Amino acid sequence: MGQTLSEPVVEKHSNSGGDNYVQYGVSHMQGWRISMEDAHCAVLNMLHHAGNPQISFLGVFDGHGGDRVAKYCGQNLPEIIKRQHSFWKGDYGEALKSGFLETDQALMRDYDMQEDPSGCTATTVMIVNDQVVYCANAGDSRTVLSRRGISEPLSFDHKPNIDVEKARIKAAGGFIDFGRVNGSLALSRAIGDFEYKKNSLLPPEKQIVTAFPDVVCHTIGPEDEFLVLACDGIWDCKNSQEVVEFVRRGIVAKQSLETIGENLMDRCIASNSESCGIGCDNMTICIVALLQGRTLDEWYDWISRRVKSNIGPCAPDSYAELRGPNTVADARNIHLEYDFMANHEYGSGDTFDSDSDDESIIYDRYFLH
Repeated sequence: MGQTLSEPVVEKHSNSGGDNYVQYGVSHMQGWRISMEDAHCAVLNMLHHAGNPQISFLGVFDGHGGDRVAKYCGQNLPEIIKRQHSFWKGDYGEALKSGFLETDQALMRDYDMQEDPSGCTATTVMIVNDQVVYCANAGDSRTVLSRRGISEPLSFDHKPNIDVEKARIKAAGGFIDFGRVNGSLALSRAIGDFEYKKNSLLPPEKQIVTAFPDVVCHTIGPEDEFLVLACDGIWDCKNSQEVVEFVRRGIVAKQSLETIGENLMDRCIASNSESCGIGCDNMTICIVALLQGRTLDEWYDWISRRVKSNIGPCAPDSYAELRGPNTVADARNIHLEYDFMANHEYGSGDTFDSDSDDESIIYDRYFLH
């Protein structure tokens, strides 16, 4: 679980931005950890010249073993992706894949990084012309979409015990012990972590731990409301549906996106450091409004009307007013205290899949290989 402080650092650092296509709010908090190892980035327009596509890029990077790799990704990954030939050909999925690998290789070539133990997960979205979302993910940070208030996964958590990850790890000479790569690393894909990338006979995507991302391409539809990108400090405490419903309630309460993120972190942080690590990690969350021709005020009103019309589930009114740490007492109470399925009526066309079901669907059907 990592070292913890005697008292958590609950000061939040938040910012926001937007244009005619998207609005985002991002917040992060150190929490119980002895240092802050997360990073993030938000680029509203990767191409500024007239006639080019409108491309936004946002990412969350969860560092471990130090913050150097996460900070490097936050500062450099968008430009490295932009340098890829495939980016200028409009093959954005391939640009994300090659950009992740080039970022990893650039760090590996840095002499000072060769013995550095740090690494980071990366979950990123590239939004093209307000029409298509490309989500690239390596590790166990996660991106989800709210469609009519139902969470739809745009990424897949890379854990060592998943069959495809396990096969690669073993083929590269690694092993899994206690659910960890070589008994140490709790995730199976990451940028950095070069001690797991030393097999000179294998390409980068075949190493014990690889930076090669899975990429999901999603066409934005009229029912799509917002995206949530977050590190596992959030997802270890709340499942995808809980987060979507929490965000919706904050929107109905007319809270800013960054305030909603801050309130969610307060909801997740553990009341003490004895909770098996749950709620004790660094936390970063980025909420992205998909405006689809609306102003920000119109977008807020649109979702509020949907909630009031029972279009999709939403957390109770009281959840918009949560403040301060201590709202999750311990590891025995890490989910919201009500049953989503029992407390909401769904129309005949609505479905709800568990996180694990969503993951199997997305893995089999949506990944760009």
